[in-house]
Amino acid sequence: MAHSKTSAIEAACARHNHRADALIEILHDVQHAQGCIDDEAARVIADKLNLSRADVQGVRSFYTDFTAEARRKTPVKICRAEACQAVGSDKLAAALETAGHDLETIFCLGNCALGPAVMVEDRLIGRATAERVAAQMERTK
Repeated sequence: MAHSKTSAIEAACARHNHRADALIEILHDVQHAQGCIDDEAARVIADKLNLSRADVQGVRSFYTDFTAEARRKTPVKICRAEACQAVGSDKLAAALETAGHDLETIFCLGNCALGPAVMVEDRLIGRATAERVAAQMERTK
């Protein structure tokens, strides 16, 4: 692993005082900094927090926001819970897939009154349409 990557991981651990109970926050910081939490990053985090690699790998693999490899495209998170399905999330998902977007299914983005709900990066889109999602994707480039 390059020294700068290791430094970024060590800095994330230090920002949280090397506390094992801050593992999720540290994983978010590392994911944001390098686009993924690869096996080497998980090893460094485990060492810095005095956890087993299995502990870190278990949390990394449990939460869908964390990935072991950098994603090629910005994923579009689409809510497929009942409230969003009732207002067209299935049809929207089909349109987004046809447009070539990398979709990730989420079961509630907490925006039920404004469904269908979609998230691009950290931007929540209520009453989402394929056009609104495409416009947001352009802004994130």
